[in-house]
Amino acid sequence: MRLRLLPRSLYGRLVMVLLGGLLLAQAATFLINRTERDQLLFRAGGMRLAQRIADIVKLLDKLPDTERRKVVALFNTPPLRVSLDSPPLTPDEEGQDSDFRQTMFKSVLQRTLGEQTKISIRWMEETPPPRVFGGQSWGMGGRHDMGGPGMPPQSPAGPSFLVQIPLQDGVLVTFDTTLSPQTTPPPLRLALTLLVLLGSVVLLALLAVRWLVNPLSSLAQAADQLGQNIDRPPLPETGPTEVRRAAAAFNTMQRRLAHFISERTSLLTAMSHDLKTPITRLRLRTEMLDDESTQRKFVQDLDEMEAMVTQTLEFMRDGSASEAMQPVNLMALLESMQADYRDTGKIVEIIGEIRQPYFVRPLAMRRCLGNLVDNALRYGQQATIEIEEQGGGMLLRIRDTGPGIPESELEKVFEPFYRGESSRSRETGGTGLGLGIARNIARAHGGEITLRNRPEGGLEASLLLPG
Repeated sequence: MRLRLLPRSLYGRLVMVLLGGLLLAQAATFLINRTERDQLLFRAGGMRLAQRIADIVKLLDKLPDTERRKVVALFNTPPLRVSLDSPPLTPDEEGQDSDFRQTMFKSVLQRTLGEQTKISIRWMEETPPPRVFGGQSWGMGGRHDMGGPGMPPQSPAGPSFLVQIPLQDGVLVTFDTTLSPQTTPPPLRLALTLLVLLGSVVLLALLAVRWLVNPLSSLAQAADQLGQNIDRPPLPETGPTEVRRAAAAFNTMQRRLAHFISERTSLLTAMSHDLKTPITRLRLRTEMLDDESTQRKFVQDLDEMEAMVTQTLEFMRDGSASEAMQPVNLMALLESMQADYRDTGKIVEIIGEIRQPYFVRPLAMRRCLGNLVDNALRYGQQATIEIEEQGGGMLLRIRDTGPGIPESELEKVFEPFYRGESSRSRETGGTGLGLGIARNIARAHGGEITLRNRPEGGLEASLLLPG
């Protein structure tokens, strides 16, 4: 299931990996920036609150006791509660200055009020349950509105703490408050910067991946075309070192294959030429035989030998190597073949019509179609050619009414010199090369030939040609 979700192409997989990595990196960068920004805002808020407490302490120091309580009542607004009657913090309740925020908060107060001022702080990361005094709820975190009956008290979020500072006359002033985190949306400039950076990197990554993958696509295309034309132009040996090495290796392989095929074809051509001379002499001597029965058997053997030599040579050459591609009216070609078969008393029926010319090698395509039709006539007495145009391509089905081929031999019959048990007699003839030659020609045109047994009896050969 996981493999199905992966892109099939190397380009798609590289793009997926790069985009995934970039998105994760951008997300991590955004979270780090946001966290650092929130911490800076939190510290700034704590410093402002410490400065406010120090200002209140300085103001209370200058006022008499009666005025202090009035001023304290004015400052008793959420989230800050100021009290002159709270009991002093015990040593167990005081913090150990282990938190950086607590240390920072205390150092700001010390600098403002003087290093000799004794400051007690109780710091808590969570706000404890509020305590109710009269109609208000108070706790570490200040005053909270109780709301109506059944309504929960509203408590601000953030670390809460108690700060006790002695005034000059020894009175303890207690501050009970919560340091609310400063939550503000990230600035638009940061979001735009990350977006532009992500878009630029993605675009460069796509271009880089395409640039790296293109040589592989060219190599795959060249390998596919090699089967159709061994003499195709060599690949350009340019680009990175690895690409140049791959192109050079491919070109070397192509040259070696072309040289090997050329040598083998030359050898078989020479053998064919040398064999025709003794075959011709044997024919002349056969004509001098008095026994007609023996003469007829010799002629059949010589015809078979000559056919094997000729078709072997055609098989090795593909029947198409030296012929140029050109637009051909295949409908006229089929009708011409139909007329030729009719003259010899054989029945070939054509169903359908080809309305456009196709780029093929004319002689090679005629040989391909002729081999398929001959095979159908040899074992089925008659042949039917059904035409079906598919998009820009074409599908020809050549059917016969013969006995068919065992399923295990549908591919073996394309092998050189292979003939099924039902075709080894002299009456059926054949060298076992006709279907192999036809498939070679079809593949040289970028097409394919397949065989199947028809449910109603007989064999169907399908010739698929691309547009």
